[in-house]
Amino acid sequence: MSKTPTADALNAELQALQPQHIELLNESMNHSGYFDGKESHFKLTIVSDAFEGKRLVARHQLVYRLANSLLTSQGGQIHALAIHAYTPIEWQGQSPDSPLCAGQNKG
Repeated sequence: MSKTPTADALNAELQALQPQHIELLNESMNHSGYFDGKESHFKLTIVSDAFEGKRLVARHQLVYRLANSLLTSQGGQIHALAIHAYTPIEWQGQSPDSPLCAGQNKG
């Protein structure tokens, strides 16, 4: 059995957006009432063509529609979901490059 059933379920729902990149970070430990294994607060970074031509609110609505059954208002476990939704072009500037190797050939 998974140790992160809520995160796994959310990740599965978000696959409907065919994301090129998805990062889901459990931030529950930063909030009161935390106990080991609690999954109530998440930060989501997601990159998808589905966000193309959509404003921020519409992007969030897409995500919330998929996550709806997992939200506490619907009987689920997720109390807060911070969403960072990008198109692939927007995301290109968001992911920092790795530093150059000190041993790189300078030839």
